[in-house]
Order: sequence, then C-alpha cells, then structure tokens
Amino acid sequence: MFREILDKVRSGAVGFSIDEVMTGTHEFEPGAGPEGVLPMEFRVTWGTERLGSWLNPRDENFMRSPLRGTVTIEGLCRDASCEGTLELAYFTRRRIRYAFTFKAKDTLYRYVGEKVNIRPWNLPTSHTTCYGRLTEETTGKLVSTSVTHFRLRSAPAFLASLRLA
Repeated sequence: MFREILDKVRSGAVGFSIDEVMTGTHEFEPGAGPEGVLPMEFRVTWGTERLGSWLNPRDENFMRSPLRGTVTIEGLCRDASCEGTLELAYFTRRRIRYAFTFKAKDTLYRYVGEKVNIRPWNLPTSHTTCYGRLTEETTGKLVSTSVTHFRLRSAPAFLASLRLA
C-alpha cells in the first residue's frame, strides 16, 4: 500500500488537504462598525487535488490552492462561509496570501491577508503573522484592517489534519 501511495505522489495523481486556524483582532474603519479592537478568526481547509501540478513552477496554479471555511469578524459576522484561494508565493514574492469572499448582512465582502517577508531565518514570525484588509467586494471600500496569527500551539492539530486526496 505504501508503494501505491508513493507511486501516486511521484506521478502527481495525488493531492492533499489541510486545516488551518488563524486568530487575532481587527478594527473597523470609522463609521463602518463598532469602535475598538475586536476579535477575528478564520478556519479554512486548503490543498490541491494534483500535487504534481501544484508543485510545477510552470503551472499557472503553482503553489496556489482553493480554500473554504468560515470566518468570524466580531461586529460583522459569526461563522460565515468563505471561499477563495491560498497562494504560497515563497519564491516570487516572499509571501503567503489568503484571499476569500463571504457574505454578511446582505453584503459581499473580500478579505485579503498576507504573511510577508518570508525568509528562512524569520519563519517563526513570517509564517505566523498575517496582515489583512477587509473590503466591500462591489465598491472596494475599506471596512476593516486586521492582524491574525497562526498559533504555534495549534501546530500539532494543523499537522494532524493533513489528508491525502
């Protein structure tokens, strides 16, 4: 059985999915919501169906994965369904980008969060801190800015959630 899995990985016919949780805070722009620093969290599953394509630098989806999950933004929504992409742009832009949309209070929103300055010597910081902006999808109006974190104590659950597809 191990040999079959290894052959599938080599051929690129296998994929994976993994669950990730980011928690932190956000702050609404003046007039966009309650004042002050408020909690924010998103729980997403991301991965690929074809590891070979995902790892191919010539493929347009090189290290780009669909993501789905839920987002809670205090003052706006709780466990709203979200869908988008995760881009691991380690080599080209030295960043990880989460981009997803969700609907709350009859409005479509877009969240873009980035883990920046990815370097081998700063992985504990660059891979754990995500700077985000929440906008209205149709107007582009800035609604909120955030800082969320991948908590290192959640690393065992993150790794245990890895599934081959």
